[in-house]
Amino acid sequence: MPAVIFWDVDTQRDFMEPSGKLFVPGAPEIEGTLARLTALARRRGIPLVAPVDDHRLEDPEIALKNPDFRETFPPHCLRGTPGQEKVAVTRPLSPLSVENRPYPPGELEDRLRAHSGEIVIHKQRFDVFTNPNAERVLAWLDPRHVVVYGVAHDSCDRFAVEGLLQRGRAVHLVRDAVRATRPEEGERLLAEWDRLGVGLPLTADLDEGGYLDWLG
Repeated sequence: MPAVIFWDVDTQRDFMEPSGKLFVPGAPEIEGTLARLTALARRRGIPLVAPVDDHRLEDPEIALKNPDFRETFPPHCLRGTPGQEKVAVTRPLSPLSVENRPYPPGELEDRLRAHSGEIVIHKQRFDVFTNPNAERVLAWLDPRHVVVYGVAHDSCDRFAVEGLLQRGRAVHLVRDAVRATRPEEGERLLAEWDRLGVGLPLTADLDEGGYLDWLG
């Protein structure tokens, strides 16, 4: 099993592009770092897991009227729409889609074993682990270290970091490859995670420095 995996959170057009349905301010600024991280994973054979929003209008997170922008949001990343697609720099070349549905015993693991490309986990809530198959993917890969990046830093990234920590993984957030909807909350989370021992590398530390070699 790999020592390190990359965890690319929600780098979808509705979040990343100014015309997107739920644009995260500053998101286009990180496309260069996202491109470097994607290329690095492919070059070094690092498994790349990509949680993505996969919404339908009936999902609890979707509010057609009066969204509170905390627990409910306007329609975004609706299944089959352009906004649900990942941006070009993180678009998977050979994705295995992991749906939020029951799989027969062993079937998902068999698919993972036979697959060598990106693993795309579909979710309907902020927290990828509300799709119980995310737990199975993580258990099958069984990495010691998980490198997290994407958007938004103060929502889906937060759930990813905290969920991975709860599951006993060493977590490293690439701090120049995230953007927050509320920058002050993003800064607070960085300070909190630093106290908890989360690694906070820059993209250059991974791509040019010895950070990955240090992780093993």
